[in-house]
Amino acid sequence: IQLLDNVKVDAITPDEPDNGRWPVVRLSNGRALRARLLIGADGFNSPVKKYAGIRTYGWAYDTHAVVATMFHHPLYPGTPLTAYQRFLPTGPIAFLPLSNTVSSLVWSTKPAIAAALKASHPDVLRWMINAAFRLPDVSLRVLNDMVLSSKDLPPQELADTIKWREEAHGIAPMSSLSSFGEGSAAVGGYGDEVELPPLVTSIQPGSVAGFPLRMSHAEMYLGEGAGTRTALVGDAAHTVHPLAGQGLNMGLADVESLATCIGDALKVGADIGSRTALAPYPKERYFENHKMISATDKLHKLYGTTWPPFVWARSVGLEVVNELDTIKAGLMASAGSQSRRASVNPLWAAMTMGIEGLVGLGHTAESFVRGAADLSAALLKGSAGK
Repeated sequence: IQLLDNVKVDAITPDEPDNGRWPVVRLSNGRALRARLLIGADGFNSPVKKYAGIRTYGWAYDTHAVVATMFHHPLYPGTPLTAYQRFLPTGPIAFLPLSNTVSSLVWSTKPAIAAALKASHPDVLRWMINAAFRLPDVSLRVLNDMVLSSKDLPPQELADTIKWREEAHGIAPMSSLSSFGEGSAAVGGYGDEVELPPLVTSIQPGSVAGFPLRMSHAEMYLGEGAGTRTALVGDAAHTVHPLAGQGLNMGLADVESLATCIGDALKVGADIGSRTALAPYPKERYFENHKMISATDKLHKLYGTTWPPFVWARSVGLEVVNELDTIKAGLMASAGSQSRRASVNPLWAAMTMGIEGLVGLGHTAESFVRGAADLSAALLKGSAGK
């Protein structure tokens, strides 16, 4: 393996027809690399995808993700590294452990709130993270308004508001539900208490960033015609909402499948860039990725509403899944990090169809209820006019 640094790709062009029109990568140092197979693992705005002429379909969400590296209190002794996620009306916030005292933040929220959080003082972001996992939504809306209304919100002013809000909600100062807990209360919920992440103590300098979220899927993973001898993996082929934490797993599964195709071709002396050698890759991965993309998209829509019947249905649904160990274990295995080359688990497909049906039914019911309310209002207005 040869790594090239301090250079960038200036252009990707096809070679002469007499030379098989292999892709030629032209670098900023004047060097040209002629590739038997060019793999695009270069993100959503993939130059390889553009060269291959592969179109992408999908849509942008009205959501941005805020990411950061957080330092927090050590976990309660004996507590395994655990990821936490809370679904808020503005989007989910996720707490992803890296070690006993360091975790990653992925907070999906409205673009204006995301911009305000990124521009705020690190301690403001720290207080907001702790509160987002602990306070009811009615108080979080107040905190969001504070962050949006002031570009230089003093951290102490926010902390005082959080403390007052906790007192109003009857949260005990030494409870794990408090953002001001100390000692055992600062390590998060455990045992019989509500499960909560440990309190964040600081944000790693320079780690706060953000990006818009979107759902996208390439029409194909292998280039054709003038874009032949190309293959897409990872975000170049698909992007998903991070609420299920499956983007990386999907990309790793792509790489595993494509590497197997290349290895099989080499074993028999075949051309690794030929369509025949690469055909098993999209056959194995395209539908699997599409199911996951569809499932996360429907989950995003399902958790993006505060309509009471939806809230009740999703809460009951998760409680049922949590109690059914076989189904829960199957979903965890399917969404986990083990090899994807095992037999396909049908649970994600079933869940996708179930969620899609629920979302469609809910939208229909919500429209019906609102229409009935409008009709009733019109009839009452007409009666009053008489």
